[in-house]
Amino acid sequence: MAQSFDYDSATAPDDAETSPLERLAEIAARTAEETGKFANVDAILRIPVTMQVVLGSATIPVANLMKLGRGAVVPLDHRVGEPVDVVVNGRVVARGEVVVVEEDNSRFGVSLTEIVGPLGQGDS
Repeated sequence: MAQSFDYDSATAPDDAETSPLERLAEIAARTAEETGKFANVDAILRIPVTMQVVLGSATIPVANLMKLGRGAVVPLDHRVGEPVDVVVNGRVVARGEVVVVEEDNSRFGVSLTEIVGPLGQGDS
């Protein structure tokens, strides 16, 4: 079940490093304030977006899909150790590696290793 995260009430420790996406948002906000082009950049930064982490994909015929059952394994096109794609609103914005975020091994996250530039820059 998906959980929502309230960015307004979240606080980061003073000594914690900010993520590349947080730094990008700060730069965008500062640039907008300096140029005066966005009167209310906070409204833009609060727009919800859909974020997905793509572990891989597979193309299979419908007949094989119908045969899948509990315990079936579907091979994906990514290999272990390859970067996963971070997709926001259908566009790849970053790549990273899957990491465990809690000591009890029950939750996973993505450590960003590459921010993909505009118009596909950084694609390999």
